[in-house]
Amino acid sequence: MSFFTSLSGLKNAETDLRVIANNIANAETVGFKKSSVQFADLVATGSATDPRRSPGIGATIAGITQDFVLGPLEQTGRSLDIAIDGDGFFALSNPFSTDVSYSRNGNFRLTAGGDVEDAWGNRLQAFPVDAAGNPTSTVPGDVAVPVTNGAGATLANVTINVRGIVTAAYSDGTTQPVGQVALATFPAPNGLRTIGQTKFQATGDSGAAVFGNPGIGSYGEMISGALERSNVDLAEEMVSLLTAQRNFQANARAIDTATQISTTVINLRQQ
Repeated sequence: MSFFTSLSGLKNAETDLRVIANNIANAETVGFKKSSVQFADLVATGSATDPRRSPGIGATIAGITQDFVLGPLEQTGRSLDIAIDGDGFFALSNPFSTDVSYSRNGNFRLTAGGDVEDAWGNRLQAFPVDAAGNPTSTVPGDVAVPVTNGAGATLANVTINVRGIVTAAYSDGTTQPVGQVALATFPAPNGLRTIGQTKFQATGDSGAAVFGNPGIGSYGEMISGALERSNVDLAEEMVSLLTAQRNFQANARAIDTATQISTTVINLRQQ
């Protein structure tokens, strides 16, 4: 039995090492959220078992959770780099499948057609606004920036202010609000599924996305010209790495000891 108990410890230590390694590998990934592993013990008992004589049968993984604490903000100076100072996720729509994913990575770009999208072509979702910049709907959609205004002037620049208002500036000096960035929150964000590219997907455990306006209620404000860096603390991860390594070595030594005991017993029987 000691073999299987120590084997469960080896597997758990290996999982812990993989999670820590993934955190370290993404220490410079914009919008990345570190993960941590929670373990639970396994105890083999029955109603007739003496509770004072239950050695247990090892450990198992209770869950791998994301830590959504805010990462450090880095100034970039790009008008389409935006960070969320507080709660919420950017909503991104795949133009082909229309699937919506969620991210804290605010590195966006403007296409020739006037779409605001991320590096993988997913389009930023925003509420439509009137001429004064006030939202006219609670249903977000793709940001569509006109490349020319009514007077025929060409687009010169696009900015996003602290309220998330996307404003287009034209060569004739005029400006026009074209949308307000829609932020999404979830009843249980730890239930979100990671799908790569610093994106998350809603699940039954997370609940459906609840959209709101930046700077109102629990929704964070927009910081233009900045990006949220990874919230991985390398010093903390190195300490966790050493601890996981020690756990792995200790369980391996326990298996080695059990093997030696088994070998000794077998040799006694053969004498």
